[in-house]
Amino acid sequence: MISPLHHTAEQHPNLLAVSSADLNLSYRQLSARVLALGHSLRQMGLGPGSRLAVISHNSLEMMMLYWACIDESILFVPISPRFPLAQANQLLGRLGIDHLYSQQPLPGIEASLIAPEFSGQLAMPAPNIDENKPANIIFTSGSSGSPKAAVHSLANHIHSAQGAVHMIPLNAGDCWGLSLPLFHIGGLAIINRCALAGACVQLIDPQHSLASQIAQVTHLSLVPTQLQRLLEQQCQLSSLKAVLLGGGSVSKSLQTELVARQLNAYCSYGMTEMSSQICTGVANTQGLSGRLLPQRQLTIREGVIWVKGPTLCLGYLTAQGIALPVDQHGWFCTADCGHWSEDGQLQITGRVDNMFICGGENVHPEEIEAQLTALAEIEAAIVFAEPDVEFGHLPAAIIRWASATRLSPNELDAKLTANIARFKRPRHYYEWPTTVQQTGIKVNRQQVIAAIK
Repeated sequence: MISPLHHTAEQHPNLLAVSSADLNLSYRQLSARVLALGHSLRQMGLGPGSRLAVISHNSLEMMMLYWACIDESILFVPISPRFPLAQANQLLGRLGIDHLYSQQPLPGIEASLIAPEFSGQLAMPAPNIDENKPANIIFTSGSSGSPKAAVHSLANHIHSAQGAVHMIPLNAGDCWGLSLPLFHIGGLAIINRCALAGACVQLIDPQHSLASQIAQVTHLSLVPTQLQRLLEQQCQLSSLKAVLLGGGSVSKSLQTELVARQLNAYCSYGMTEMSSQICTGVANTQGLSGRLLPQRQLTIREGVIWVKGPTLCLGYLTAQGIALPVDQHGWFCTADCGHWSEDGQLQITGRVDNMFICGGENVHPEEIEAQLTALAEIEAAIVFAEPDVEFGHLPAAIIRWASATRLSPNELDAKLTANIARFKRPRHYYEWPTTVQQTGIKVNRQQVIAAIK
């Protein structure tokens, strides 16, 4: 087979493939540039089995490198430019990555910095590829905080995209705003979905407001906070066919706005190891993550979620090779806790590694967070354990308010009384720290908690 990019270029050469404030490229044009870039990489000594790290924010060059690496069987390794250079250097050494692309100087990085040709064009047949070979790494911190290198094949991404359109259709001529970073599985999923569907990727410039760049966008992947800001700005969203929100439930205030604006918003449950979405459903305030998408399997054992299927990554890259920690039947433990609702939707109740014990009782922070964010006054909440001499631990909450309206601790306690047992109700409330910046879909719980201590 040839890559989805080149296949679409053959079938629909004049469809728009990528767009930004200062460029538009058709699939024919992007394909020709990627073929020339692959030739440039070969001239620099990269080939099958090579590993290329890319430290960059989203850009046309980063997109092109991904597809050129697919053509040349080079492992594409995007790394967040927010990583401290010492940590990035350690990752490169640990994984044997000796080639690096970056638009910015990176003093102290030991890998060989490459400067390939991005503006060339080649009119030639696209190379045949093996879609089951390792194609990329996405770093995921998991519960330990130490980055794990999840390895995906192109086949993983294809199966993921084919299942995703079952719930959120994506057609030729549609346009998905690339508002998530390519070093996040959600960002990489957008690139693959669009190439398979013949849709356009709209590059989002972080130097300008999101609202000013989505006039022609039909699909967006956002965190609820981003969508809330767009609605507060009275942004024109009439072109949007679908908004995919990270996480489960949305706040009551956001749900009200979605209904009033007649926006098709979806929530999902997904993970890096499963190549993005696993379950997807209509956005709701009940914490439901939707139904299982095709080409995925999910089972729940003693309240813990296990998954498998053709979207499951090849494993984690270590110094010893690629290893996938699965049981004898190929099931992967997510460490997420959950259950099926009566109408067949997945409800996430917490994580095994977030749970703590209060006076001998198990407390799942996510259960309390769902009740807090169901209040119209609250946009986001993180619940964590604070040490206590008598009970061992007591719950505390960090609150990001939806507006200037604030509720007192007593008012919050009264609103939680009907649905949350006394021992689960937070004893202390903290304001959301302004020093923590969120990138990607998921909030970094540890960073937010550390910022208020």
